[in-house]
Amino acid sequence: MRLRPWFLSTLLLFSLMVPGWAHASTSELGAIIEGFVTRHFPDATSHMWVVNDTQWDGDEMVVDLYTYVIEKQQPATQESRYLLLIVAGKLTAVQRVPVENGPGCQPEEA
Repeated sequence: MRLRPWFLSTLLLFSLMVPGWAHASTSELGAIIEGFVTRHFPDATSHMWVVNDTQWDGDEMVVDLYTYVIEKQQPATQESRYLLLIVAGKLTAVQRVPVENGPGCQPEEA
């Protein structure tokens, strides 16, 4: 039975080395988003964020994020929408998306 510990440690090593086997956990995603919101809105007295959707491709993840922020001198809640690109567990790009009540993007119909 000496092969079993060796096999398990080898499997663990490969899971850490091969991208796509180990994705960011939910708590890591929450920490990445919370870090982005607190850095982007440093004067906020309160904030909340909602993940609308996520898309995975290997070790890349696109997060559709909606934020609600109350700033010190603003009486109303500021609403914003962002697309976050997370690669290998790190935030690499952010794109602001307009918040409108109009029609959104739809997948093409065949």
